[in-house]
Amino acid sequence: MARSNQESDFAFHKRTRRRERRREGIGVLLSFRVANHLSIHAEQQLALTPVYDAGVSDGTELRCVPVAAVFGPNAAGKSNLVDALRWMARMVRGSHDAAVPGGGVERTPFVLDPTGIAEPSWYVADLGLGGVRYTYGFSVDGHGVREEWLFSYPLGRKRVVFQRTNDGIKLGSDVGARERELFSLIEDITAPNVLLLSVAARSRQDAVLPVFNWFTTQLRFMTHVSALTTMRRLAEGDTHDRVVSLLREADLGIEDVVLERSEESAHAERLLAQTEQELRRAVASDAESEAIHNLRKAVRDAQLLHTRARQRDRVHFIQKSRAGEVKLPLAVQSAGTQALFRYAGPLLSVLDSGGVMVVDEIDASLHPLITAHIVKLFRSQSTNPCGAQLLLTTHDATLLGKLGGEDVLERDQVWFVEKDEAGATTLFPLSDFRPRKDENRERRYLGGSYGAVPFVSDERFEAAVAVRGGCGDGTPEEAVR
Repeated sequence: MARSNQESDFAFHKRTRRRERRREGIGVLLSFRVANHLSIHAEQQLALTPVYDAGVSDGTELRCVPVAAVFGPNAAGKSNLVDALRWMARMVRGSHDAAVPGGGVERTPFVLDPTGIAEPSWYVADLGLGGVRYTYGFSVDGHGVREEWLFSYPLGRKRVVFQRTNDGIKLGSDVGARERELFSLIEDITAPNVLLLSVAARSRQDAVLPVFNWFTTQLRFMTHVSALTTMRRLAEGDTHDRVVSLLREADLGIEDVVLERSEESAHAERLLAQTEQELRRAVASDAESEAIHNLRKAVRDAQLLHTRARQRDRVHFIQKSRAGEVKLPLAVQSAGTQALFRYAGPLLSVLDSGGVMVVDEIDASLHPLITAHIVKLFRSQSTNPCGAQLLLTTHDATLLGKLGGEDVLERDQVWFVEKDEAGATTLFPLSDFRPRKDENRERRYLGGSYGAVPFVSDERFEAAVAVRGGCGDGTPEEAVR
């Protein structure tokens, strides 16, 4: 539905102010390393730093690529790479809440080699936060956290924030006396199967908050419930038109989108706003720690209630017909329309505020041209002013080609996975092949020049499903109708 120019200008300036306020806190993912997770045995690294050009910056000297696309055959480990990053984020966000006292760590090591079960699993992320590089990582086995560390690199020099081993916690020389006392208390209450970073962040330790906040607020994964994010955006007047425009420009025949709120959803939203306000007041007035703890729990409960209640909201699409406009529910839309609707809210959120959006199998249900245009949104400074990043896995080889005469993906934005003879995943970049800028990467990939494609024999594939003995020898008629 159209809005006045004055209202649109106000919305534009509101988004601009929001971007300016958040810019200082924007972080970028520089690399991710993992070992001994599902099909990943030996350490694999996904690097998001530019190889051929300057890349994009988070506002400082730290630079990264805006998109990283991982290609490979089925069951080669693309989804397992995403799962490893998601598992790391889940541990950071909630190990202190989810851990069972006296229990171990539920992990998924490489099981095709007996050593995988015995060896620890490793997860390491290199981040650029506020102009400073951070390296955070940990190793775990079935019993608990074996090691954990956080380093920062102000002015390019390594500084230890903390190192955790079986012998205890070592703090860097820059950590003050007061912080040392607090870390000593935190160490005493950190269980063996809980990350120190999670507990220290809950204790509001400034030294760890930038990294913790990146994992909790700037790393986002597309899931089947992401439609709720789009529905929330529809409820905001300044973004409704942008959601509609995105769907309209995808040539889906959609003229407008209407959100019908349920009474339960409206009540849950009011309750959430009230509890959040009470928490802010308690923190500002230096209330007792137990009271603040209880209010934080109340906020989490209200958030959960709000998320569940929002599922009762209903979305209707306004589409044109010969008889005029018709209102249709989301459920009757095509899989592609539903997928793009799920994407719309998270896309606008990450492009508006920065961060990393992770999408496994982005080409599922989406037309290749739509996928290519989504990639282009992240590569364009006009649509991605906050330096957001898109990490995706895909089978869509057309993304290695061109759109409008320009490469959809640059050479240092392409990665491949394949499995070795032992069933272990290997991750490697296109840049290892030193491709020319003008070579036909789509054709070369499909032709097997880069590897990471399934080797399928036409004869053996057909023979595997060929009917034995003909239709009259024990083959039910229904099977061949």
